Amino acid sequence: MSSRIFQSVIIQMKDATTRPVGVIDPDGAVVASSDLSMIGTNLGFNPSMIEEGQEATTKYSGKTYKSLGTGTGDDYILFATGEDELARTLCIMASIAINEAGIYFEENHDKRTFVKSIISENILPGDIYMRAKELRFLPDVTRGVLVVRIEGATNLSAVELLQEIFPDKQQDFIIATGDTDIVIIKEMPQTGDAKYLNKLAESIRQKINEVFSVKSVIGIGTPAKHLRELADKYKEALVSIDIGRVFDADKEIINYETLGIGRLIYQLPTTLCEIFLSEVFKRNPIEALDQETLFTIDKFFENSLNVSETSRKLFVHRNTLVYRLEKIRKITGLDLREFDHAIIFKVALMVKKYLISQESKY
Repeated sequence: MSSRIFQSVIIQMKDATTRPVGVIDPDGAVVASSDLSMIGTNLGFNPSMIEEGQEATTKYSGKTYKSLGTGTGDDYILFATGEDELARTLCIMASIAINEAGIYFEENHDKRTFVKSIISENILPGDIYMRAKELRFLPDVTRGVLVVRIEGATNLSAVELLQEIFPDKQQDFIIATGDTDIVIIKEMPQTGDAKYLNKLAESIRQKINEVFSVKSVIGIGTPAKHLRELADKYKEALVSIDIGRVFDADKEIINYETLGIGRLIYQLPTTLCEIFLSEVFKRNPIEALDQETLFTIDKFFENSLNVSETSRKLFVHRNTLVYRLEKIRKITGLDLREFDHAIIFKVALMVKKYLISQESKY
C-alpha cells in the first residue's frame, strides 16, 4: 500500500481531532501524519513490540500503536498521540479507513485486478486501452496464457508456489479462478513461440509434481498479441483441457494449436455426431468391436498403418494382424489398410469418445 493512500486518509482525520495521527513504516519512520512536521522522523518504536489481533493496540512512550497488517513484523503501523481510550479509538478508525481505501485503490488501479477483469470479460473492450494507459501497462506486448488445473492440492498453496516461480508481479500474473484452476499470464520474449510455452508448462508441471506429488493438467492458449485478446486466449486454454480430457486423458500438457481434429469435433452438436456414426457404421455399430480389436486398431494408427511394425509391437505374426484387419472390414465395411477408410474410422472413434464424454456430464 502506498504512502499516498496513508496520507490521503490521515489528513482527512485532522478535522475530526487535534491529536496527531499517522503511520510509520517497518523501520519506525513516519511516512504519513496529520502533523506534517513529523513526516520523516523516527518515533523510536520497534515494530516487533506490536500486539497481534484485529483490534489489538500497543501503548508506548505516550502514544498508541496498531498494526495495519497481521503483525508479522513487516507491516505498516498506525499511531495516535496518547495512551487513553480515545487514542485507541482513533487507531482503530484510521485502520478501517486505510484498509478500505487500499481495497478500493487495488480494485481500480492494480494491474492484476485489471488483467482478471479482462479474462473474465468484466470490462468493455473499448475501456481496455484507456485503463492500460492509466496503469502504464503496455497493451501490445505478446503474452502467453496458461491454465493450470491441479488435483489434490489446495488452491492457496498452488498459487503461492506459482508466485514463487513468477515473482515479477508487474509483468506476470497468477490468478485463481476457481477451486482447481489457476491462470498464468506470462509476458513472452520476442523470440517466444508455442515451443517456449510448452517448455514453460513442462517446468511448471514438474515443480507442482515435485512439491505436491499430485497430477496437474495445463492448457495453453495461442499467444495474445494484445491485451484485448487475453479473454479469448484464456478460453482457448480452458478448451484445451476439456478436449484433452476427452481425446487424450493421459496427456498433462495440451496446447490449443495442436488439438487438430479434436477441436473441430468438440464444436459439433451431438445430434450431428450421432448421424455421422450411423452413416459410417451402417453394417454394425461400433459397439460390435471387442476391446482386443479396438486395441489393435489403436496400435495400427499409432504405427502409421504399417502392418509389419504394428504386428511387431503387438508381438503377433503379420498374418494374424492381417486376419484381424480383414475381420474389421467384414464387420464395419472399412478397410483400415486404405488411407481414406482409415481417416474415416479414426474420426469416428474420436466422435464416439466425444459423445461418451457428453453423456457423462448428465
